[in-house]
Amino acid sequence: MILLQSPSRFLLQTLSNRVQNLEKGVELDCNSVEFDDVRYHIQVSMRYPQFVLLSMSLPTPPPETVFIGGLPYGAIDAIKAAYGVLVQILDPPRDGFNLTMKFNLSKLPPDEEQRQAILVKIASVREVVLGAPIRLILKHLASRTVAPNVDRLVALVHRPMESFFLVPQAEKVTVVLPMRFKDSIDTVLATSFLQEFVAARRTTGLNNAPPCSWSPSPPLELKGAPAQALSVNAGFVTFVIFPRHVEGKKLDRTVWSLSTFRAYVSYHVKCSEGFMHTRMRRRVESLILALDRAKPDVEKSRKAANSRSFKRLSLKGNPG
Repeated sequence: MILLQSPSRFLLQTLSNRVQNLEKGVELDCNSVEFDDVRYHIQVSMRYPQFVLLSMSLPTPPPETVFIGGLPYGAIDAIKAAYGVLVQILDPPRDGFNLTMKFNLSKLPPDEEQRQAILVKIASVREVVLGAPIRLILKHLASRTVAPNVDRLVALVHRPMESFFLVPQAEKVTVVLPMRFKDSIDTVLATSFLQEFVAARRTTGLNNAPPCSWSPSPPLELKGAPAQALSVNAGFVTFVIFPRHVEGKKLDRTVWSLSTFRAYVSYHVKCSEGFMHTRMRRRVESLILALDRAKPDVEKSRKAANSRSFKRLSLKGNPG
């Protein structure tokens, strides 16, 4: 299985090119759309080439999620902690966007390795913003506590008008992801994929991975959740995160994997469809070739049948 990478390739390439040509006054105005309806807009003026304006638009949140000032809970603190003196958050943001940040690239460290690491972090702004509530809850899990001012059931947005849920506890955090797809074929493939995904968890090499389960009906943890959030057609996936899963550097990977799991499943569903279509086309092509090879033999037999002639017997030479 393939894991989607954290940094946006569009953002990383654009920022890297900008850093390499920092002294050149080149105007830049680019837009990009990422999976799950996350949009970016990068703008650089010729007058101030060292400043980069990065705007970000998030998926439309459903009613059960908590957005403060158009951003998930804890997003502002997460941005300041991730980028420090490099960033300035503009208020209000650009029209049509939830967040606009001003990065001062002249403050990047001179060391190339450190500079590249910061650019990767900027390109991972989706994880920083949308993953802020998850990171806050899992950080408290690492110390075996529950984050203050957090409800028993926390709803987080991960797609337009779709949410997934966290149940924070001192010893574990239960994550429930309702899975829904618009296309009926995608629904069948996703259901099969999720069942195999859960079965793969039982293999010997994955003993330390978070426990995972799939159910066609809402689990008990979602008691009290809005009815519209529970209307699914591909079931519910449940992960149980323990403190050992968020120790040290594991925290970043866990946050990213949970916040992009729906995109991860969708990616593999589309790959499965593409694979089946390729196999079907190859099968049809092989059948056509077989028919083409059979055609000449049929034509030869027809020509042979048409070329046959019969010699007429004459009775004149017979005595009698």
